[in-house]
Amino acid sequence: MKFSLFFALYFISTSIFSQELTFTPKDITINEFIDGTLLIPNDAEKPNLAIIIAGSGPTDRNGNQNLLKNNSLKKLAERLSSEGIATFRYDKRIVKQIRKGNVDMNIRFDDFITDAISVLTYFKNSDTFNKVYIIGHSQGSLVGIIAAKQGADGLISLAGAGKPIDEVITEQITNTAPMFTEDTKRVFSVMKEGKTTVDFPQALTSIFNLEVQPFMMSWMAYIPKEEISSLKIPILIINGTKDLQVLEEEANLLHSANTGSTLKIIEKMNHILVLIEGDTLENSKSYNESQRKISEELIQSIKTFIDNNNN
Repeated sequence: MKFSLFFALYFISTSIFSQELTFTPKDITINEFIDGTLLIPNDAEKPNLAIIIAGSGPTDRNGNQNLLKNNSLKKLAERLSSEGIATFRYDKRIVKQIRKGNVDMNIRFDDFITDAISVLTYFKNSDTFNKVYIIGHSQGSLVGIIAAKQGADGLISLAGAGKPIDEVITEQITNTAPMFTEDTKRVFSVMKEGKTTVDFPQALTSIFNLEVQPFMMSWMAYIPKEEISSLKIPILIINGTKDLQVLEEEANLLHSANTGSTLKIIEKMNHILVLIEGDTLENSKSYNESQRKISEELIQSIKTFIDNNNN
C-alpha cells in the first residue's frame, strides 16, 4: 500500500513538474523603465513571440493592480507559451515608479507608446524569434496599434476601444450616472482646447483630477479606429460578450476601420478574459479571483491566427 501511494505521488509530481517545464521563464530588463518576463517554449527552436501590453492604470506584467489580483495576463502568457508561442509581458513604467516611491507626475500616454516600441525593437533586433506579434489589452490595444507600425508582424487587439477615450468615458457616465453627462462633456470640451479645469463635480474627481488631466489629454489625441485603419499587417480583433468595460460595438468599429482584419467575439468572456456564467455581480467579483481559468477559446483563437500567418 505504501509503495502504491509512493508511486502515485511520484507520477503526480512528475506530471506537474513536466507541465511547468513546457516553457522557460526569464526576467529581462529592456531599459530603465521596463522590466518583464519572457517565457520561451522548450521544444521550439525559433518560436513566434507575442508581446503583451497591459491595460489602463498601474497594471503590472501579470494583469494585476494593488487591490485587484486576477493574474489575467500571466495566465494568458503561460497558456500561449504552453502552446509553443513565446511571450513577453512587462510592468507598465508607472508600476516601477510606484514601487520605488518616485512617481513621475508628467507621465503621458505617449510614454506608454515609447515603451512598447522599445520592447518591440529589442526583440526584433534579437534575431531569436521567427515573427514578433503584439497583443494589446484594453488601453494596451491602442498602445499596441500605434507601436505595431514600427515593425510588428501582426497585432491582436483584446477588448480594445474603437472610439477615443473621451467618447468612451462619456458613454460610460451616461450609462451609469446620466446626471453627470453634461458635466463630463463640458470638461472634455475644455481639455480638447489644451486647457485644464477644476470646474467639475466632486463625484468625477477620479476621472478629472487636475493631475490626471494632462495625461488624459494626451490619450484623447488618438482615435483608435483611425490608427488601426493604416495598419497593413495581419490583425485579430477580439472581444467578449460579457465585457463590462468595452462593448462588442468597439470591436466592430475597429474591424470596420480595417476590413482586412479578423473579428472574433467570444461568448461569455469578460474584460479579464475569463468566462462568466452568471450576472454582473459574478462578473465584478471575478476581477479579484485569480483561480479562474482563462478562456480556452481565446487561446486557440490567438494560436490559430499566429499559425495561419507563420509563413
